[in-house]
Amino acid sequence: MTTTASAGTDTLNFTRVDKEEDFPSWAPRPVVEKFFFDNLKPFNDPPEDISSAVDYVFGKDGKPGGYIMIAHFGGVPAGMCLMMDSGMGGFIPKWILLYIGVNPEMRGKGIGGKLMKKSIDSCDGDVKLHVEYDNPAKRLYERFGFTTKYAEMRYTR
Repeated sequence: MTTTASAGTDTLNFTRVDKEEDFPSWAPRPVVEKFFFDNLKPFNDPPEDISSAVDYVFGKDGKPGGYIMIAHFGGVPAGMCLMMDSGMGGFIPKWILLYIGVNPEMRGKGIGGKLMKKSIDSCDGDVKLHVEYDNPAKRLYERFGFTTKYAEMRYTR
């Protein structure tokens, strides 16, 4: 599904990808996975983890699913967001904003904010995300109303 929004003199379009077959010809799965890897640096995950997240979004192995929102100018990717359905809701938010990134050449034009709004508006429940304290995107999340509720702690083997 593709929708549009005004972004200066250009038209910013949004394409939602809900299943493997929905990838547009100008952004097949390998391009999307590479976009997340390349445009989230230095906070990116390894390519195999990004691929696993895409599998999750498409319900592989019975996972709850999710979607990928692609912001683009006439098929030229400007930004992408990966939203995962946690399969929960209530004691943790139903949705997890796992990845959001904007092409560095297109940053500073409000694309990230428009992409985040479109992605969140497409959810049917609360949304959570994880962000490192030194990630500049943290300010964007706070402007959207995200707050720090818990400190994440991990036990790593």
